[in-house]
Amino acid sequence: MTDVLLVDDEELVRFGLRAIVESAPGLRIVAEASDGAEAVRLARELRPDVILMDIRMPGMDGLAAAEELSADPDPPKVIILTTFDLDDHVLQALENGAVGFLLKDTPPKEIIAAITTVAEGNAILSPGVTRQLIDRFADRPGGAGPGREAVERLTEREREVVTLMAEGLSNAGIGTALAMSEATVKVHVSHVLTKLGAANRVQAAIIAYRAGLTSEK
Repeated sequence: MTDVLLVDDEELVRFGLRAIVESAPGLRIVAEASDGAEAVRLARELRPDVILMDIRMPGMDGLAAAEELSADPDPPKVIILTTFDLDDHVLQALENGAVGFLLKDTPPKEIIAAITTVAEGNAILSPGVTRQLIDRFADRPGGAGPGREAVERLTEREREVVTLMAEGLSNAGIGTALAMSEATVKVHVSHVLTKLGAANRVQAAIIAYRAGLTSEK
């Protein structure tokens, strides 16, 4: 079983997420929290595999909670959920240890798939979120590597992989698109992140965009 902790200051949102998660075989809710401080306490007590956490809450928000938990040995996988427009906090959340970012209007099947994906050690971002992040941050200086110089170190296959990463595809989706096993995709993604000096998939996508490997849609 994959143990999930729900964190949101709105009870109605938690109710909806609980119904979605508990409808999936192999997933179970171990606890709910209404703020980041409670989430940190419960995470350390219950050791959930995945945390679905709102980014903006009274008191300690999801950003601070993700940062605090990332310093723990074997921290839980944090998926950030939000209904808000993207802002500077998004990349910071990813840098603070979050491995996923989904909008709250993401279809239930995709939320379930995201939980399963990150529990297996992969990162996940909604395609729309990835595109908005690229549009928002790609033209800003710094924070995403040296651009074309780094991309030139990639092999042809790695370029194909990072292009699909920039479209928000999961490892499974990339594997389907390129007729590769998911295990092979994981290897390529790891090489891409290392060669680009990127902390996460979004930073890799921004580097690829700056280098002209991908384009705005």
